[in-house]
Amino acid sequence: MSLKTDNREFGERTADGIGNTFMRSAVSSAQDSLKTRRLTAATALGDWEAWRLVGQTIRQHTLKNLDFYLNQLADNIEAKGGHIYFAATKEEASRYIRDVVVSKQARRIVKSKSMVTEEIEMNKVLLEAGCDLIETDLGEYILQIDDWDPPSHIVAPALHKDRNQIKRVFTEKLGYTGDESPEKLARHARAVLRQKFLEADVGITGCNFAVANMGAINLVTNEGNGDLTAAIPKTQIAVMGMERIVPTIEEMEVLDNLLCRSAVGQKLTSYITVMGPKAPGESDGPDEFHLVVVDNGRSEILGSEFSEALQCIRCGACLNVCPVYRHIGGHAYGSIYPGPIGAVITPLLGGYDDYKELPFASSLCGACTDVCPVKIPLHEQLIMHRQNIVKEKRTGAAERIQMKAAGRLLSSPSLFGKVLRLANPGSRMMSKHGRIVRGPGLIQGWVGVRDLNQPVKQADSFRTWMKERQGGTNQ
Repeated sequence: MSLKTDNREFGERTADGIGNTFMRSAVSSAQDSLKTRRLTAATALGDWEAWRLVGQTIRQHTLKNLDFYLNQLADNIEAKGGHIYFAATKEEASRYIRDVVVSKQARRIVKSKSMVTEEIEMNKVLLEAGCDLIETDLGEYILQIDDWDPPSHIVAPALHKDRNQIKRVFTEKLGYTGDESPEKLARHARAVLRQKFLEADVGITGCNFAVANMGAINLVTNEGNGDLTAAIPKTQIAVMGMERIVPTIEEMEVLDNLLCRSAVGQKLTSYITVMGPKAPGESDGPDEFHLVVVDNGRSEILGSEFSEALQCIRCGACLNVCPVYRHIGGHAYGSIYPGPIGAVITPLLGGYDDYKELPFASSLCGACTDVCPVKIPLHEQLIMHRQNIVKEKRTGAAERIQMKAAGRLLSSPSLFGKVLRLANPGSRMMSKHGRIVRGPGLIQGWVGVRDLNQPVKQADSFRTWMKERQGGTNQ
């Protein structure tokens, strides 16, 4: 899988999402549940806004001093006998990982959840090299055995599937004979995956945060698969985006608190682990440790107006409050990064040619900004994307003409008043059976997905009414 998960046009993907009633129901239910749990967990922490401010300060400080902390991380990992590789591109990153695997003559690989490995197309490269690669996060494993179905949520990748769909996949691909009970399904998956852990030659993990002064990485999971992936195989390869770093374990603790509460409404997840190269005399852990630090366009983002997007800790809270995500689901974004944060970072990583529609997949209500635990101004960044897209003339010619006409109309009070007087009879002409069913130009797309009552016939406009009663000007 890569950054792009679907080659269809945005409109086609969106129509599929809107038409998928099960998915919309599942997303709505998850959003409502996670919102309640997040608020409860946040309240238990105390002054949540103060915690958000601290989280923002930590992320901004780290990004401003990123070169220092990355160098410190590299020095400390190498001093402990580990290996660190800085990859400028996704090709360099996946090639290094493949070369390590090949040098170990490894064929069996277990992998914990990691979005950056999807971004760099690591799975594709390793599968082409003949490796047997197994996702060990339960949600990701379900998607893998279902012919690599794309994820639909940052934290809950299989959110779009119900227990009956999962049972069907398990029955067809794993020989499962039980019912759709979540406990039985999970127990069956655990039995299969446990054997995979024991047989693995290499374990590949993500990295929630690297801890610079320790030369270590932090893994946050609910299933324990990250720990098993790192501890059992002889070789561990951890992969991180270059921005996912903190100065010390104290900052890590703050961000883990924000992450767990914002992601799933828990005080802490079941497993929070700090690990790195195995020290002399230690019995647990891999014999060989590699950390791959991925740039893949992040350096350019760091020096741009979108630098605050790199503060993201991948909690998915913005998805859980977004009204657009609620209706179209994750697959409509066509990216491994869906939702508001995906609409910001996907065009930065993949370019406007493929993703110019995403910044417009937002109501700009600002709920994503309000909920972000590190205070990324997401809706403002979406506006900046829109401005860039318009400046680069990436919108269609018809849209540009209509927007230019709208600009002239809205900048002239007298012209606006004249057009407004035509709105009532005009909208009644476009109505049928008491509903407005069509409209001119871009308005057709807007009324086509809304139930708008036919306006009643009026003798006077609102402006005329105001003029008669309050002495206002009808300009």
